[in-house]
Amino acid sequence: MSGKPQIKIAPSILASDFARLGEEVRAISKAGADYIHIDVMDGHFVPNITIGPDVVKALRPHSDKPFDVHLMIAPVDPYIDAFVQAGADIISFHPEAGPHPHRTVQAIKAAGAKAGLVLNPGTPVEVLWPLLGDLDLILVMSVNPGFGGQSFIESQLRKIEIIRKRIDAEKPGIDLEVDGGINFETAPRAIAAGANVLVAGTATFKGGETAYAKNIATLRGAA
Repeated sequence: MSGKPQIKIAPSILASDFARLGEEVRAISKAGADYIHIDVMDGHFVPNITIGPDVVKALRPHSDKPFDVHLMIAPVDPYIDAFVQAGADIISFHPEAGPHPHRTVQAIKAAGAKAGLVLNPGTPVEVLWPLLGDLDLILVMSVNPGFGGQSFIESQLRKIEIIRKRIDAEKPGIDLEVDGGINFETAPRAIAAGANVLVAGTATFKGGETAYAKNIATLRGAA
């Protein structure tokens, strides 16, 4: 893997046992997760409702891993400070969630977190370019956001390839994350296209706590 970015695994707690959320976060952290991926949905921007800042705050003592918080909400700006204060290390948002994505990036940085931009399957890659220099992470959705367990949308591999070339040319070191339908079959293709962070829910949590370390190692080995 010389010259290639390190592969990071970001288990999505959306697939965990919500009745044991703290224990689940501790378990995946111990099992080798690089990031803890937290999906925040509002029932408005996406057709599902999940959690808010109070749950993030409650989970923070259970892991020293970076909290990778994906905001599928609109508007975003009024909630940035609350999520950072709750323990978010990275905040990613969708450009469709507000009129001024650059201002949102600035607000995330000013609050003390890293900033990420999320591209839905139907979002053109061109929206990234004016913001690329200010971003720490780009998340390509390989499903339409809102629910876990969906099938991988193959057309997003080309989007990942385009973004990887631009990152390597202009801002090496930025994380290129993929989320949606990631499993032991799709992970190698996502990595080959250029992704270096894999968000995986079902593939991480299946088999129960004793399987987490093996699941994470298998996904990482897809490279």
